[in-house]
Amino acid sequence: MQELCDRNGSSLGKLSFERLSKETVENYLGYLEKERYCSVSTRNHRLACIRSFVKYAGARDIGVQAYVKDLCTIPLKRAAKTTVIKFFSEAALKTILEQPDTRKKKELRNLFFMILMYDTGARNQELLDLKLSDIHFEGKSPYVVITGKGRKTRLVPVMPKTVDHFRKYAAVFHPEHTSDDYLFYTERKGRRFAMSPDNTERFIKKYGVAAHNVNPEVPESLHCHMFRHSRSMHLYRSGMPMVLLAEWLGHAQISSTLIYANADTEMKKEAIQKVTSK
Repeated sequence: MQELCDRNGSSLGKLSFERLSKETVENYLGYLEKERYCSVSTRNHRLACIRSFVKYAGARDIGVQAYVKDLCTIPLKRAAKTTVIKFFSEAALKTILEQPDTRKKKELRNLFFMILMYDTGARNQELLDLKLSDIHFEGKSPYVVITGKGRKTRLVPVMPKTVDHFRKYAAVFHPEHTSDDYLFYTERKGRRFAMSPDNTERFIKKYGVAAHNVNPEVPESLHCHMFRHSRSMHLYRSGMPMVLLAEWLGHAQISSTLIYANADTEMKKEAIQKVTSK
């Protein structure tokens, strides 16, 4: 509900059933799919949560029943039987990371955000929830503690180059280390707040457009989740076992990870060519 309020420029305390109209909810669901690139299952889950809340209120206040009936006319979407995974090549990644002008403070932040997102394969919100206390870059085996769905945590190792970029970033954004500080933040009236998903999607889309003009391998519509998909595909192609990849991504079921094996038409093509060439 908080996300819906943020989307409509109102606070949770001011949310009323008059504002929770069918049109408002439909616009929010469309935003999830078209701008946040959420899956159909995520869209349906959010709708189910909104319905449950309104039904709960309607059981206690007959005046809310009209809103229950209205929202229940919004249909759940049927997910496609085949999942198309969009990802970019390692050459495309290089072009994307060349776009930020790191002489500018925010662009330095944006570069490190994209590097960390790719290296960890983390979801957008998982990165935005990170605090300095989750960063463990001392010693020979640097890692990040990521809290995923269901509040489950996983330890994700990072590359030495990522640690180097973190130090440059921290020197500017965290000169005084405070463990409770968000790793990525915005400042308003002297206070620090976690960056919003809209903010990150905005600058990644901007860099995607610029990078595509330089290198056609970069997808025209770049978005945050594509970094996760791309890193997963690159690791899978490099030989990471599916079970380990599932654990690395924080998937509760390995069936969620099999989409990368099903999506890799290039590997299938190479395998067929090897067989037919003998």
